[in-house]
Amino acid sequence: MVSSIVRKGHWALLFSAIMQSVQGINDANVTEWMVEHVGAAAPLTFELIAGGRSNLTYRVTDATGKHFALRRPPTSHILPTAHDMVREHTIISALYPQGVPVPQPLGICIDLDVNDQPFYVMEFVEGAILRNREEAEAGTDIAIRREIGNNLAHTLAQLHDVDVDKAGLGDLARHDGYIERQLRRWRSQYTQMHVEGVDHGGLIEAVGDKLAASIPIQQGVAVVHGDYRLDNTVLDDTGHVKAILDWEICTLGDPMADLGILLDYWAEPADHMAALLGSAPTTADGFATRHQVLDAYASRSSLDVSNINYYQSFGYWKLACIMQGVFARYSAGATAGDLGSVSEYPAHIAMLAQTAQQTLEQH
Repeated sequence: MVSSIVRKGHWALLFSAIMQSVQGINDANVTEWMVEHVGAAAPLTFELIAGGRSNLTYRVTDATGKHFALRRPPTSHILPTAHDMVREHTIISALYPQGVPVPQPLGICIDLDVNDQPFYVMEFVEGAILRNREEAEAGTDIAIRREIGNNLAHTLAQLHDVDVDKAGLGDLARHDGYIERQLRRWRSQYTQMHVEGVDHGGLIEAVGDKLAASIPIQQGVAVVHGDYRLDNTVLDDTGHVKAILDWEICTLGDPMADLGILLDYWAEPADHMAALLGSAPTTADGFATRHQVLDAYASRSSLDVSNINYYQSFGYWKLACIMQGVFARYSAGATAGDLGSVSEYPAHIAMLAQTAQQTLEQH
C-alpha cells in the first residue's frame, strides 16, 4: 500500500516501476492530481476506452477498485476552437443539478504541466452502451428495445426544456443564428482538415450552400448536444438513459438540430445506408421506427417538428464534416493507441454528403 505521507514530487520515482504508460496520460502527474483533487486511492491504472475518435476518454481504476472517467483532447492535430475541456466540464456541471442525466463532474485540471493538455474527471457511469447490432442483441431483451427509443426521445426533450439562463449557461454561446454559425464552423473545419489525395469534388461545399439558402426560423434557444445518439448514452437494465456522454460539440441553439441528427443515426433494417460505419444497433428486432422516435419526442415537446427533413439533411452534412476531421486526425497519427481502420471513411463521407443532398430535396 502506498503511504499517504509520501512527499509531493516523489510520485515519478514511486510509480515508474509499477504503472504501465498509456499514451495521452502522464501516469505519475495525473495520479498525484487525482489523489489530491478527487480523492482517488493510488496506485491508478489507465485504460483508453475504445470507440472514442475525437476527445479521448479513459477509464481510471484506483487501488480500491473504484472507477473514474477522464477526458482529454486528442494527442495531436488539435483544432483551435475544438476539444475545449473547460467548456465540456462547465456544461455537465450546469446540467447535473438540473436533473439531466449526465455523469457527476468531479474536477478539472487546466495546469499544462500536469498532462500537456487540460483534462477533467467525472464519475464512471456503469451500464450498457450499444454501439452496434450485435451488442444490442446480446445486451438487451427484445421486450425493452422499444422503450429505448421512447426514452431516448423523451430525454432529449428534457434536455431541450432546460432554461439556459437559470442553469447558468446563458453566456455559453449566442442565442440566435445557430444553423448559420454551424454551417460556417463545420465548413471551415472541413477545409482545415483536408487530406492530400482525398477530394470529394466540391460536394460538401455545394450542399452547404443549399443548406444556407433555406434555413428554417429557429424555435427558441436550447442546450444543443450536437451529437445525440444511442451510443453516446449509457442505459440501465430497463432501457432508460442513465447518462448522456460526449458533450464535445455542445452549444446553444436550435433544438431541432439534435432531433434531426438523432433520426439520422436511428437506422432501420431496410435502410440502404447508416449514418455511422458498421451495423447500427437500432437495426436489431424490436426497436422503434424513426417515425415512432419522432412521435415520442413530439409527445413531450411543444416544438414544431414539421421541418425535420431540413434538420436531418443538416445532420448528414455535419456528420460528413466531422468524419473528415476524424479521418484527418487518424491520418496524422492522433490515435492514442486506438488503431481502428479509417480506410472506408472517404467513401462514407461522400455518401453522407449525397444523402444530405437527397434529404434536402425532400424538404
